[in-house]
Amino acid sequence: MKITKALKSYDNKEFIHSYDGRVLRIIAEYLHPLSQFKYHNVNKFITVFGSARFISSEDYENKVKKIKEQLLHCGEKEKGALTQELLHLEKKQPTCKYYDQAYQTSKLIAEWSMTLPKKYQFHICTGGGGGIMEAANRGSSDAGLPSVGLNISLPFEQVPNQYIHPDLNFEFHYFFMRKFWFVYNSVALFAFPGGFGTLDELMELLTLTQTHRLKHNRPIILYAQDFWKNVIDFDYLAEVEVISEEDLHLYKYANTPEEALCILKEEICKNGIIPEKYCGL
Repeated sequence: MKITKALKSYDNKEFIHSYDGRVLRIIAEYLHPLSQFKYHNVNKFITVFGSARFISSEDYENKVKKIKEQLLHCGEKEKGALTQELLHLEKKQPTCKYYDQAYQTSKLIAEWSMTLPKKYQFHICTGGGGGIMEAANRGSSDAGLPSVGLNISLPFEQVPNQYIHPDLNFEFHYFFMRKFWFVYNSVALFAFPGGFGTLDELMELLTLTQTHRLKHNRPIILYAQDFWKNVIDFDYLAEVEVISEEDLHLYKYANTPEEALCILKEEICKNGIIPEKYCGL
């Protein structure tokens, strides 16, 4: 029997994707982003978390208008489904402001970043999907500053948005490697309203900060105080002593894009990330 030349191990897709090749896949999810960040000189992140399910006010209005037009010309059979679709869509209206404000916040941060010397510039980093992530990447893109998207392979929701810089668009298999990159290059993190994924990321970050596992302090800014106070009663956690009173100072609230930018400037300048003369306070 003729023996054909074997593939080199690193070219053997069957091996790389096998159980025994797992460690190589993990290392690749560290080294590939690292090489791209070095090449593009992107080494300081403002990381933005938030729901993938929110849409902009503009998108909401367009969708409502389209459904109402369809209702005028459809038959009885289609009317029920369209009415349900409209009712479902109208439930989203109160949350559209979060998309709009994430966009505005990101745009303000990017515009400020672009006034800084290159070595101090920050780049917006998100999970790369829709909703708040899209809004933040979009705000940075409209300001003219490339942004990062750290996507994750999921069975639903998570596809890259169009506003990520093509060379800074990554797809992760391992959640823990994705989380590593969210935090490792970050100088500050924003948590906009979101669900399980946002809560998971926020709680891990608060735990890392509480336990002093980070080499330098990273401001944690919770956007939309009313939302977060409804979702998590931090004061009660302190009252029953499952966290300390000091832990209530691990984060700050912001309620407008302008306030978010002001808090960001104050915190990163206080932490010595950039010289005070560039803070513009």
